Amino acid sequence: MENLTLINKLFNISLHFGGIDIMYAVIQTGGKQYRVTPGEEVKVEKLPGQIGDQVYFDKVLLTSDGDKVAMGKPYLEKAKVVGHITNHRRDKKIVVFTFKRRKGFKKKQGHRQDFSLIRIDAIEA
Repeated sequence: MENLTLINKLFNISLHFGGIDIMYAVIQTGGKQYRVTPGEEVKVEKLPGQIGDQVYFDKVLLTSDGDKVAMGKPYLEKAKVVGHITNHRRDKKIVVFTFKRRKGFKKKQGHRQDFSLIRIDAIEA
């Protein structure tokens, strides 16, 4: 039992603040996985929709409500995360510089990725 508590502390598996267990979920969107809690703002790959639109994430891999953890194979059925779009932006520029030594070949490119900020409203498990 003591080892399990140590693992929870090391890997931050469950959030515990002042005797209150916080619910969280792991969702998949844009080919990436995100750990989200209600009220949190998450930066994800750009989603279609306008600012203020509701978004639903139905690819929920895991939910936790304190002691009760539910894992899907690969996704949980009947579980979804509800949020709304707060902003659409572009990320910092990434500089891609290619060269070949002793050839005089140089190529410099830049890229800015679009993303959406999502405010998580609720986790329905």
